[in-house]
Amino acid sequence: MKTAPFGTWESPVTPELVAGSMVDLLAVQIDGGHVYWIEARPQEAGRHVLVRYGHGGTVEEMLPAACSARTRVHEYGGAAFAVAGDTVCFSNFQDQRLHRRVGDGEPQPLTPDGLRYADGRIDAARNLWIGVREDHIEPGREAINTIVALALDAPGPGTVLVQGDDFYASPRLSPDGRRLAWLAWRHPHMPWVETQLWVGEFDGASVHDARQVAGGAGESIFQPEWSPGGVLHFVSDRSGWWNLHRLEAGDATVNLCPRPAEFGRPQWKLGMSSYAFLSEQEAVCSFIEGGLGRLGLLDLQSGALKPFDLPFTDFSSVRAEGGKVAFVAGTAVASSAVVLLDPRTGTFTPIRRATGVTDDPAIRPHLSAPQPIEFPSANGRNAFALYYPPKNAVFRAPAAELPPLLVRCHGGPTSSGTRALDLRVQVWTSRGIAVVDVAYPGSAGPGRAYRERLHEAWGIVDVEDCAAAVRHLATQGLCDPDRVVISGGSAGGFTVLSCLTSADPAVRQSFRAGASHYGVSDPQALARDTHKFESRYLDWLIAPQAWRERSPVANADRLSSPVTFFQGAEDRIVPPSQTEEMVAALRRKGLTSQYLLFAGEQHGFRQARNIRWALEAEFYFFDTLVFRAAPRSQGSA
Repeated sequence: MKTAPFGTWESPVTPELVAGSMVDLLAVQIDGGHVYWIEARPQEAGRHVLVRYGHGGTVEEMLPAACSARTRVHEYGGAAFAVAGDTVCFSNFQDQRLHRRVGDGEPQPLTPDGLRYADGRIDAARNLWIGVREDHIEPGREAINTIVALALDAPGPGTVLVQGDDFYASPRLSPDGRRLAWLAWRHPHMPWVETQLWVGEFDGASVHDARQVAGGAGESIFQPEWSPGGVLHFVSDRSGWWNLHRLEAGDATVNLCPRPAEFGRPQWKLGMSSYAFLSEQEAVCSFIEGGLGRLGLLDLQSGALKPFDLPFTDFSSVRAEGGKVAFVAGTAVASSAVVLLDPRTGTFTPIRRATGVTDDPAIRPHLSAPQPIEFPSANGRNAFALYYPPKNAVFRAPAAELPPLLVRCHGGPTSSGTRALDLRVQVWTSRGIAVVDVAYPGSAGPGRAYRERLHEAWGIVDVEDCAAAVRHLATQGLCDPDRVVISGGSAGGFTVLSCLTSADPAVRQSFRAGASHYGVSDPQALARDTHKFESRYLDWLIAPQAWRERSPVANADRLSSPVTFFQGAEDRIVPPSQTEEMVAALRRKGLTSQYLLFAGEQHGFRQARNIRWALEAEFYFFDTLVFRAAPRSQGSA
């Protein structure tokens, strides 16, 4: 072992390695024994590639190189393709039109410009695509969302089946084709706050006799699905936890597996799936319990849930067909993978990994696994986080030296940290920098009551928990309180800037520098400029009368720390003007700042060169200004 100060260790986990090796694995589907998924590839400028795993174990791309299967419905997209037999329908990112490809033929556009499509299923018996449409044709008008049916042999905009609500998701046709279920919600609600589940009769041309069967005030519904026998199931948080329910005669519902566990997720993207049917009697379900992701076999009659013995700690996109289960899963020290599971034997096979570098003996020994921590915060609350200690197989720090700390703020703010491997975290830990990922109120996983703690408290409780995490780790001798930085993206960027402009000097002084990745700096301007999906979200997060009081840009006079900013030039969710206002405020004060504006990027960076550039620039900024300061040792004043 070599001895060197924390923060100076040489590491093979480089920004170049991260940007050049990783892909995101998304949106698993199974059809006819084939497994399909989307690969978001930074190395191809963020292109979303539709991939198929065949019967003989072959993996093949399903679309020409000029196509990218990505939709911008709700801006965050999701569920960009549907497949049935030899027919694939997908939303092409460049024009947002729905395209159809049959067999090995060339994709053909089905829809006109100005309309976006997502979350569809193919009704093979009627040759229809049924899904969500978002109308952006008229400039200056709020987008109009509907559910439509589109004849696959007659290109056009589609026939509207359901309209009148602000948002729709999950249109699902019953096995006999006679009933359609869907989710709907209205401003100012988000789908994890209040949604409605509807069912209507479908005759192939229209929906009639529609009725609301679940949801409404104080209830969020997630992933309606029909069982093979035509019984509607859905996830509801009416108990305080997202549990799986079944619709019975007279629209009565039964909670199939009551427990303090989350079988649902905040629906930021369309088409999310946490469970799938093996038969009328059994389903495979992913859930979060005690902060840990699990996968289990659920008896739909008795409610008995038997977890599988699997090494994974994070699950998504669960699908099943023909006795086989497919999903995306990851562990703390191994990359995510598309996995095939035999639910009878419990045996599993990863069929596609997000990266192979974690199997490299030159990389694996350097990977730091997260440790869940609980600590006291403001007003008697307890807070939660994942702590990543510094780790490097070659280097160690001098005796008694304390490591610098990076505080990470997740987005949403109703997203969450994950126990699945994130190589971007390992860039820091393998260089001798501790990382803590704070699960402040609003985070997904601990139930509805925990999410609702954020109601009208954004910019308060999240800030309190970030500062409390620093105090706790410093008290435990796990970080150097003189070398703490804070970083976050989107809503996490707002938390970063709120910490640095807090009215409490002790909070501000907890952080020596910050990084805001496409972060919110002015709530009032965001409410005016952002896209439809989130345009009223601030009404729930912050009472309108408090927008200015909690605006980082309005409180920029309190800033005393350097800040670096990263922004996509084409971001419609948090426009560049948000970042540029804050940059101007720092420059007026004469504070050190850095601003990187990335052409061709939207909300989040998808191109390899930009991912690498952002990682390198952030590390350099913090290293130069904070990490190279004289380290504090345990026991020093």
